[in-house]
Amino acid sequence: MVGETPITVVNVGYRSTNYWVISAGTSRLLVDIGWPGTLGIMKANLKRMGIPLREIRYALATHYHIDHAGLAEEMKREGVPLLVLDVQVDAIPVMKTWIKPGDNYVDITADGNVIIPVERSRQLLSQIGITGEILHTPGHSDHCVSLLLDDGSAFTGDLPPEIHAFDNFVALASWRRLREHRASRR
Repeated sequence: MVGETPITVVNVGYRSTNYWVISAGTSRLLVDIGWPGTLGIMKANLKRMGIPLREIRYALATHYHIDHAGLAEEMKREGVPLLVLDVQVDAIPVMKTWIKPGDNYVDITADGNVIIPVERSRQLLSQIGITGEILHTPGHSDHCVSLLLDDGSAFTGDLPPEIHAFDNFVALASWRRLREHRASRR
């Protein structure tokens, strides 16, 4: 589309987990948020990749497990609002039941969370220049979501790969949903 800012994708991950910064110019979305107590590592990776923290408009966890959302509250304290889909709200308090005292986890509060229904995701993303949508894709856990860009790129968190999900009918249904919405690469 004429005048549309190209989308770029940068992996700022560490400790065997991918964290993706999806950018439309200087408007950015962080997909998956980081391990608890690792704010310094996240900030260093963002800086190394030339991504100012202040340009991240939202942080989105594909699911609320420690390696994907453990840094959520710390990022909120740095000025990055947490984008939560309605299907994820109940999972947030459950995550802390799996946390160990040495994890340095900061409990996620409701303050600063932007909660939207899945159906409104395209509208919210378009407000920051990102063309795509967020889909409910259970299969790893019931509250998993995936970001699907209009170019077919899918950011699925820990949704089991289709080839390995032969006996996980929930995950296979999520992959069908992604394909129906034109997902073509992961």
